[in-house]
Amino acid sequence: MTETSDTRSAAGEAREAPRSRLQRLMRYLPLIAPVLLWAVPCWVLLHTGQRWPLPVTLIGTALSVLGLAGMPLAMVRGHGRRQQDRAAIVGDTLLGCVWVLFTWSVLLGVLLRLALTVAGVGDGQDRARIVAWAVLGVAAALLTWGYAEARRVPRVRRLDVELPRLGAGLDGTRVVLITDTHYGPLDRARWSARVCETVNTLEADLVCHTGDIADGTAERRRAQAAPLGTVQATRARVYVTGNHEYYSEAQGWVDLMGELGWEPLRNRHLLLERGGDTLVVAGVDDVTAESSGLAGHRAHLAGALQGADPDHPVLLLAHQPKFIDRAAAHGIDLQLSGHTHGGQIWPFHYLVRLDQPAVAGLSRHGARTLLYTSRGTGFWGPPFRVFAPSEITLLVLRSPRRSG
Repeated sequence: MTETSDTRSAAGEAREAPRSRLQRLMRYLPLIAPVLLWAVPCWVLLHTGQRWPLPVTLIGTALSVLGLAGMPLAMVRGHGRRQQDRAAIVGDTLLGCVWVLFTWSVLLGVLLRLALTVAGVGDGQDRARIVAWAVLGVAAALLTWGYAEARRVPRVRRLDVELPRLGAGLDGTRVVLITDTHYGPLDRARWSARVCETVNTLEADLVCHTGDIADGTAERRRAQAAPLGTVQATRARVYVTGNHEYYSEAQGWVDLMGELGWEPLRNRHLLLERGGDTLVVAGVDDVTAESSGLAGHRAHLAGALQGADPDHPVLLLAHQPKFIDRAAAHGIDLQLSGHTHGGQIWPFHYLVRLDQPAVAGLSRHGARTLLYTSRGTGFWGPPFRVFAPSEITLLVLRSPRRSG
């Protein structure tokens, strides 16, 4: 028994050591990341044998230094206490541009250079210049396309979801999910109205918004959020808070959504009944709510289900996919979430996977529970979406007992 315990203890310490080193590294990430993001493209584009004319090298290096100094400053002024929208737009745009430049500087700086060397194309200077122009060309194309993708009205993604406990009377229930609208520094009131018009064409029984409505207070972003009041559903419009509400006076958003005719499901549920069958529609505050210091705000699933018949299937709204562990433990049938944006700008989804169990789409967790993770309706920060398109989701709930 002692040997077994010692073995487990040693194994646990071995696992904890790398984890603690990773945690220490993460503390310095906010300092290291901006330097890498700007230094790597600068090095690949200017200082790896291109032998550009001296003015080109000096101007390019100076622009990289200005970007390294200016981007964090703009981000702080834009998203800190001052919340200056113009500064936020500049900082966010620079962040998106340099992330794409960094990604393709690394990929093409290694893979394309290697391919050119193996193929015997040109000398060192020729290969360096080909890589530099390729990086600039790919980045420019992806940023142009990504900007158009971010600003367009999302495509509708349709899928049928079979819930084994769903009664035949509820077969065909149409649930529309929007999430992560992130109304913010770029005025998107017209975009918001067009999104709501698209939602209204889907003839939804239930429309859900799973949080991160905006970046900024309800008072500040009211004009962009106002079109949500025009959304139509035959049964209900329901909403839960996301983590970004807790950066911007969450209670104000809860109050505004109620004013616009939405049901804020703050650790509570309502019943959707049809054809003699019942679906429990429950919602919880975001998992960051309790640390926000707002009285009464926390993610409390037991409270959300209090009084609900345990034999009825449950549709749960929870902003972050990682709430799925609690949902599965309670036997939830389907959880709807957002938060991830599908990564928003490739390959950021690999980092999202470190924090969340799913990035996009339908996944199963445990014996009963399904999770649908939306890529989000809007975008946060950088006005780009690269290989992670936004979506409005139409889920048609299916019963295994439906006729035909």
